[in-house]
Amino acid sequence: MQLIQKTADLSAYLAADEVIDHHHPVLRETAARLWAGVDDSYGYARAAYEFVRDAIPHSADADDPRVTWRASDVLESRTGICHAKAHALAALLRAEDIPTALCYQRLAHDGGGHAVHGLVAVRFRGAWHRQDPRGNKPGVDARFSLDGERLAWVPDPRSNEMDYPVLYAEPHPVVLGALRAAPDRAHLWTTLPTAL
Repeated sequence: MQLIQKTADLSAYLAADEVIDHHHPVLRETAARLWAGVDDSYGYARAAYEFVRDAIPHSADADDPRVTWRASDVLESRTGICHAKAHALAALLRAEDIPTALCYQRLAHDGGGHAVHGLVAVRFRGAWHRQDPRGNKPGVDARFSLDGERLAWVPDPRSNEMDYPVLYAEPHPVVLGALRAAPDRAHLWTTLPTAL
């Protein structure tokens, strides 16, 4: 699949905003700690990915009712659904000048129907590479990779699942609106967008 930058200016994929608040002290402290154990930006990107994937439980897996959406809140609360975890990873990567985009899939939802799933894409070696920090569990084995995707799920077109090729510099407004409006995860599960 050909990934398409929504914004031609690469600097947009390094920007901070209300959601990807990479200047927040908790982001800066976490980034510094992750950098301490690596030699280069590739090693940092892998360490940041593994930190978000493994140290921040997906709220559905942990049965955590809280809804987070701002990157710093995800790190402080140590919880989030796929979208929130993607925001946290994007912030950690952008904090160290690694261009990072938000991207999406449409997948079958556990409760029936479909839901939009959030991931990121990082820019290395002159190309974008999608990564899924959702968190592993039985049946899910996502890995950081620049040599072929190792995502949590591969969409099944026969089930009306799909990859969206657009790379966003900011969270999609429909996704962000659902996250911000949800008082808890149970409510969010009923309001997550089914398509973009």
